[in-house]
Amino acid sequence: MATVLSGTSGALYYKPAGTKDDQLAASAFPSTGSDITVGSYLNFKVNDQVTLTYPSGATTTGAIAAGDYYVLTYTASTGVMTVSSTEGGSAETATAQPSGFGTGKASIAYKSFQSVANVRTWSFEVTREEIDTTSIGGTLGQTAPFRTFISGFADGSGSAEVYFTDDDTTIASRLIEDVTQRKQAGATFKLYMDAILSSGTPNDTTSRSIELEAVLTQASYAVSPDDAQTVSISFRPTSAPTFDFSKS
Repeated sequence: MATVLSGTSGALYYKPAGTKDDQLAASAFPSTGSDITVGSYLNFKVNDQVTLTYPSGATTTGAIAAGDYYVLTYTASTGVMTVSSTEGGSAETATAQPSGFGTGKASIAYKSFQSVANVRTWSFEVTREEIDTTSIGGTLGQTAPFRTFISGFADGSGSAEVYFTDDDTTIASRLIEDVTQRKQAGATFKLYMDAILSSGTPNDTTSRSIELEAVLTQASYAVSPDDAQTVSISFRPTSAPTFDFSKS
């Protein structure tokens, strides 16, 4: 017999806005030293875990190797970043610049989804355009003819209600702040209807979720002496979401 799920089965995970640059040329990487030049005025923070990826076929001998790192420094005005293999460790250095990118680009992006622990609710709505295919000239009877329609493009919109806390280091606080982040590449939501945890994180094989890259479009702040302070965040997908409703 099927079990109806309650809201306690749900969860919201997030990758912050402005934490992805997937258009890095070979010249963005140092031939000596540690300075990588990514986009300026992005939203990388010290100790963010990021993944460096090179295009297929690139030569990376002597370059900073592909892999997972921690952001050691990031200067927003110049886009210069340094990374370390350990949190707060020594900067990775290069003795040669990568090459052989062809038409490909390298990428530095936020590594893993983080649980937004202070979410009260989330919602996501999918709509379809209606294309009117009504024609004239048919045989008329006693009843009025009905219009006919076919489905068109799909669209989506979402929202989340987040508690406002006094800790500005949480991923929830970062989500709230990201609404005003000018460059939002990297903002990605994973909305779980049924989060099955394994070692403290959702097992995506058995969990059910909606994943989407998004732009954040609105933040509505509410303060009342009778309620906890909340912020309502609105967002919409920038491409087709991934719907995973299967448990196998």
